[in-house]
This record gives sequence, structure tokens and C-alpha cells, in this order.
Amino acid sequence: MSKDSKVIQHMANMLKQGATLTEIVCPACASPIFRLKSGDLWCARCKKRVIMLKESEAGVSRNQTQLMNLENTVLKKIQVIEEKLKSEEDAERLEKLTSALASLLDTLERLRRVRRT
Repeated sequence: MSKDSKVIQHMANMLKQGATLTEIVCPACASPIFRLKSGDLWCARCKKRVIMLKESEAGVSRNQTQLMNLENTVLKKIQVIEEKLKSEEDAERLEKLTSALASLLDTLERLRRVRRT
């Protein structure tokens, strides 16, 4: 069974269990959002609860999401450099890699500091 078929089956099961289909789409995957009997909003594709914000809160949420996305990108780059460091033996390249790593770690620290404020 393909992933899409599994998601559709999961959506059908949610409807059978009393969930209702809403006109809202998931901001992450654009799938329809379901309202569970408990009142919670749920994305069947992401398998996550969805929280709706008031318009005044949305700007803050978008900024936090952008910062989290940037933080994830920096973390991935750190992992790439870590892998290269493991096998690199040339001193000049090691120096460049460690310099790039130091810069990424500094960026990561700054991003986390901004997210806390």
C-alpha cells in the first residue's frame, strides 16, 4: 500500500470515528485538517495536532518558524562538516573546515539566543 493510500485510509478512519473535515489546510503539507471529537484540529498526513493562532499572533509564529527552519539548516551544515572532518587528512582543508564549523556554531548560538527573546 502506498503512502498516499495509507493517508487516505487514515482519513477515512478518522471520519468513521466522528472527526469532521474542515475547510482549513495544513500549513506544512496542505492536506485537509480534521476536527476531532475533542475539538482538537489534526493533520492526518503529518500525524500532528494543528494549532490555529489569532491573526495578531501569526506574525510572531511565522518569525519563530523561520528561525527554527534556519536553525535546522545550520544544524544540517554542521553535520556535513562533521562528516568531512572525520575523513580529511590535509591540514589546510582541516583548517578551512574547522573555521567553517566555528562560524556555523557561532551562528547557531546567535539563532538560539534570538529565539529565546
